[in-house]
Amino acid sequence: VLCTEVLEHVADPVAALNEMARLLKPGGVLIVTAPFWSLTHFAPFHFATGFNRYFHEHHLERLGFEIVDLVPNGNFFECIGQEVRRIQFMAQQFSGKVAIPLESYAMQIVLAMAERLSAADGGSTEMLHFGCQVRAVKRRD
Repeated sequence: VLCTEVLEHVADPVAALNEMARLLKPGGVLIVTAPFWSLTHFAPFHFATGFNRYFHEHHLERLGFEIVDLVPNGNFFECIGQEVRRIQFMAQQFSGKVAIPLESYAMQIVLAMAERLSAADGGSTEMLHFGCQVRAVKRRD
């Protein structure tokens, strides 16, 4: 079963996981990606974010899966960089304003800092990341 960037659009993601587990025979593979952090998208069908490793570990274990891979996408600094890059669009979209030259320069400094810190990151994915890629196998027992 492949479920990529869908769980946040399902009103009851745990029920969806339960159904995926029911459909898979022992030894079957489940591949799931879901955002840990995202802006609301595909509204009004966006019900949740925050699918961190603890969500996947708890529910997949409970449903009889062995997690083979659980890989976070991005890190805290990359998430911040992404949002700094969105400032111009968001400002125009929601305030009708744009950054003045000094503010644009400040954003470039913040982006350079985020890139430097991201390159040296040692675990900020625990605090913030884009989402997880999970591959799990349904146990045969």
